[in-house]
Amino acid sequence: MTATDDVTLNLRRGARHALIGPNGAGKTTLINLLTGVLEPTAGRITLEGRDITRLAPHQRVGLGMVRTFQINQLFNSMTPLETLALVVSQHSGLGGRWWRSLGANGAVADRCATLLDQFRLTEVANQRTEHLAYGKRRLLEIAIALACEPRVLLLDEPVAGVPAGEREELLQTVAALPADVSVLLIEHDMDLVFSFANRMTVLVNGAVLTEGDPDEIANDPRVKAVYLGHGEEEMSDAGPPQGAKAPSGGSAAAPAASVGATSHG
Repeated sequence: MTATDDVTLNLRRGARHALIGPNGAGKTTLINLLTGVLEPTAGRITLEGRDITRLAPHQRVGLGMVRTFQINQLFNSMTPLETLALVVSQHSGLGGRWWRSLGANGAVADRCATLLDQFRLTEVANQRTEHLAYGKRRLLEIAIALACEPRVLLLDEPVAGVPAGEREELLQTVAALPADVSVLLIEHDMDLVFSFANRMTVLVNGAVLTEGDPDEIANDPRVKAVYLGHGEEEMSDAGPPQGAKAPSGGSAAAPAASVGATSHG
């Protein structure tokens, strides 16, 4: 079975790029290839012109490629403040100083306070992560990713499983991500996709079906047929979902990352 079939994707600097398609289309597999969780059998992955195809996941993070996961990867026994202090300390080169109190460095404490405020976690900063509402856990995971100061941020279904009452806070936070960070978003929530993305790629059976701006994707009969045929979210004939406005504008000319990889498994 070919999981990722000769996919070529260019993510430009500052992009707001959505990767959509039916369940089993290969979206998360592609993210796993980009981030080094899986090794491609052909093709290559470049980040700002540098070939990173064979680098380990942590090396890619060090170069600015950071991701979140469909299923939270968090330290349940730690608080958001402790978690962010650990991440910021490690990213700042202080992680090996185990004899110092976590967050004792003033710059680390300031950075944590900024992240907690940015991701609306200040009120729960000292609660154990296992006791947080699911939406807050999702926010914490994105905060962890941003604490690594990414140039490319890969978000794998950030609102999946988040109750409706907690979703708006998360949507607003995703929309407010730094403009200089290139974002590749996997998501089935079409309201989020069409309000966030200025470029979209549709995957089907591991291959690219089409790519374009939100209006082009919303009115593409092939995309409608694929979603209807697999029982996924339906795109109405009128275009983007009701209440969602397709953003205008483009992206910078210089690519931040590109990929052309094939994986068999």
